[in-house]
Amino acid sequence: MILYSTKNKSYQVGLKEAVMKGLPDDNGLFMPLDIPALPTDFIQNLANFSFLEIAEKVCKTLFKGAIPDEDLKTLLKNAFDFPAPVVKLDEQKYILELFHGPSLAFKDFGARFMAQLMSYFNRGESRELTILVATSGDTGGAVASGFYKTPGIRVVILYPSGKVSMLQEKQLTTLGHNISALEIDGTFDDCQALVKQAFLDTDLNQHLRLSSANSINIARLIPQALYYFEAYKQLAKGGDPVVFCVPSGNFGNLTAGLLAAKMGLPVHHFIAATNANDVVPAYLEHGKYISRSSVRTLSNAMDVGNPSNFARMLDIFLGSDESSTWNNMRNQVSGYAFPDQETQIAMREVDEKYNYTIDPHGAVGYLALDAYQKEHPNTRGIVLETAHPAKFIDDVEETLDRKIEIPARLAALADEEKEATFLKPEYNSFKKLLIERYSG
Repeated sequence: MILYSTKNKSYQVGLKEAVMKGLPDDNGLFMPLDIPALPTDFIQNLANFSFLEIAEKVCKTLFKGAIPDEDLKTLLKNAFDFPAPVVKLDEQKYILELFHGPSLAFKDFGARFMAQLMSYFNRGESRELTILVATSGDTGGAVASGFYKTPGIRVVILYPSGKVSMLQEKQLTTLGHNISALEIDGTFDDCQALVKQAFLDTDLNQHLRLSSANSINIARLIPQALYYFEAYKQLAKGGDPVVFCVPSGNFGNLTAGLLAAKMGLPVHHFIAATNANDVVPAYLEHGKYISRSSVRTLSNAMDVGNPSNFARMLDIFLGSDESSTWNNMRNQVSGYAFPDQETQIAMREVDEKYNYTIDPHGAVGYLALDAYQKEHPNTRGIVLETAHPAKFIDDVEETLDRKIEIPARLAALADEEKEATFLKPEYNSFKKLLIERYSG
């Protein structure tokens, strides 16, 4: 498997280098040089395959022998030991529950796969690998869980102070061992900027072997494509066209869906659902991409003002000029944005109408799907429910005016002691801390 940088197609590397490096030297993002189509009969018979069988077929096709078949099978089995069920709300609306992994968020799919893949590629290395990851909520907990006690790998998680839920914070600050957390006095975009600058710092990279566990790493993106196939197979064949509605922040999840579609999954359309941080819906409407500082919302994991994976989306839809790229994208992706007040109304509507408890991010997705289906009624829509509602228990209970059940493994975190280093969003301070703590 060969991958290239979105900033320079002649910059090409193999799968191992792309995964372990995380980011190209030119600050682009790695993309597969070739995205092969899966056999038509495989797509038509998805219902006959288990999730692991689907995962094996998709990865084997994409990796092209980069990992031996038996090693790949073991890797996938270790990564995915939890389901991704589709729940029917009505004939037009469905929910893909992606919160059945250990951290109760969709990031478990990417983080556990990446942990297995990096551990596989890291065998025989004498120097420890330091993984830097910025999180706006769920990524941190999933990465912490996925890499916990992985030999030869340590993880440093950067998160914005006061901008993640209490239980999200506990998930990434209480494990210890090879997992440490930096509480940044700023936004998610500040955290992400520090991580990106670290990768481009040649001096720092002489002191540390660095990699990333954000969705800028291709190893996070590939496994997220797998549950699109799993969701599609769970809908009855022969019905209305299928659309996927994706609550979106850094846009890795939606980009993974586009990858699945490029490999042959017959997705009719994608819907990008955002909160007030609506830079991509604004681009889809006007054709101009204007990043800005993120604003805090109820759906905090989507509070991103400059989504990294937008570069991959542009690459997928690349045309002869800016206008053709824009038209290519909006032919396959629609964007919708909603404020917190409407999000809360949607949470109550789903609770009362369907007796289903949805989290704030899923509620934004529900709103976007509903808006799309008003214009395109003859479709079946799948909303990606990206996290268990209990991860946002205060907001959910206040909105619904009732108690909700907390899974035991989440409830147990409430009494755990938080361990995090508070840091201003200043690169030199960040670099100094990394060298002092982790070099040598």
